[in-house]
Amino acid sequence: MDLQQEYANRRPADTQSARERIEHVVGSGNFLTFLALLAFITAFRLATLAVNGTDLYMDEAQYWAWSLEPALGYFSKPPFIAWIIHGATSVCGDSEACIRLPSVALHGATAILIYLIGWRLYSAEVGFWAGLGYALLPAVSLSSGIISTDVPLLAAWALALFAFAGLMQAPSWSSALLLALALGVGLNAKYAMAYFFACAAIYFVIVPERRTRLLQPHLWLALVGGIVLIVPNLLWNVENGFVTVSHTAENANWRGVPFHPGKAAEFIIAQFGVFGPILFGALIAILWRLSKRRQKASAADKLLLAFSVPILAAVTAQAFASRAHANWAAPAYVAAVVLVTAVMIRDRAWVWMRASFAIHATVAVLLALATWQAGHLALPLVGDPFARTLGNRELAAVVKEELAKSATKDRPIKTVLTDDRDIAAALAYYGRDIAVPVLSWREGPAPRNHFEIAKPFSASAPQPVLLVSLRAASPVVKRFGSASPAHSREVSAGRHSTRTLYLVMLDRFQER
Repeated sequence: MDLQQEYANRRPADTQSARERIEHVVGSGNFLTFLALLAFITAFRLATLAVNGTDLYMDEAQYWAWSLEPALGYFSKPPFIAWIIHGATSVCGDSEACIRLPSVALHGATAILIYLIGWRLYSAEVGFWAGLGYALLPAVSLSSGIISTDVPLLAAWALALFAFAGLMQAPSWSSALLLALALGVGLNAKYAMAYFFACAAIYFVIVPERRTRLLQPHLWLALVGGIVLIVPNLLWNVENGFVTVSHTAENANWRGVPFHPGKAAEFIIAQFGVFGPILFGALIAILWRLSKRRQKASAADKLLLAFSVPILAAVTAQAFASRAHANWAAPAYVAAVVLVTAVMIRDRAWVWMRASFAIHATVAVLLALATWQAGHLALPLVGDPFARTLGNRELAAVVKEELAKSATKDRPIKTVLTDDRDIAAALAYYGRDIAVPVLSWREGPAPRNHFEIAKPFSASAPQPVLLVSLRAASPVVKRFGSASPAHSREVSAGRHSTRTLYLVMLDRFQER
């Protein structure tokens, strides 16, 4: 049975007009109940943001710095993350909660799109549980408290998958334009959106009866439209020496030891935390049953398999070859949460589903309490789990204190200089009221981060200079004719952790 026939048999409403279908979904009690529950989850996360005790992490502070000057590209990522932060802060200001606000909103939108994917491929019941399942995934609960490029990527991916499924059902220009928009937004959020093209190709390989869609113009229009929307960023890369593309390639880090089975195992184990222990276990069980021919995949199942399993396989291979962060396979779970939900409902595995929801809801509450108490926690073995996200405000306070002391001297500090990206990001946000320039030291001919491009140190910088470093003996000191002895300052990162800063007064910069 092909996908179109399956739709016709399972969903007679698909013969209605697009407007009638939308009215059918929006007006259904199932969907309204889903929206009410999602609104509760969203309100809970907004309240959690308001009491979140963590500082902006380095990446978050860097994205905020980007948002001050909206552009077509940035050092390490495409521009969409900066654009949405700029939009949010234009409305509600520069607080940490406001900067992170788009995460809550976009995850809510993604959950709605997943409901629609489940509804389109299976039934309203599958859409209901898949949408709620996504909203409560452990990774989504964690991600809702930070701002990252994965958040808009997942929203774009869900929109693209919904539109692609529509094109496979019954090609229309509206679905083609929707897919083009989703692909373009996704690519401008994170280059990992390119996985979608590969997954679509794999889909046509494993479902040959759908290849007739390749003879029609709708899909090609969508693909071309998506690529056109990323062209401005590609042109920006051309003008800037392909800095973003190069950085993305360097993240793969294929140098050194050729194989890392331990890293691959670590990545796979981490997915039980990302997707949830029961859901990821169920996904593995589904794949095992399919491989042993104990389960037959429906047309809808095959579509979702094509847009999930290849990503997990590719990132696992990347981890085996070098390394991979736990979130690198995040797009796979848009399709996977619908697939696993549909199969569990089909198998009447309600006990497992209830257990999964209970676990994920508990994790969501614990994460909310933990971020509220960030800096006050001391867990066995790991200490304060939020130590890395704390201390940036205190770091900036130390620098301001040094500037205030020097203001009473004959030669006050005229420039703050750092050789560390984390410090540069922390000062960009928490030291945004510092009156003197805050510059970054560039080692070597190529910049290593955004701050070395946007605010590099040069011979024209006012002196004397206050060097702020995490290194006791920074090589920067050797480039100045005068340097005071380095003195260290312990910076509190919560009650149970500290960071050591090294401060040096420098003068008479010497060019080579």
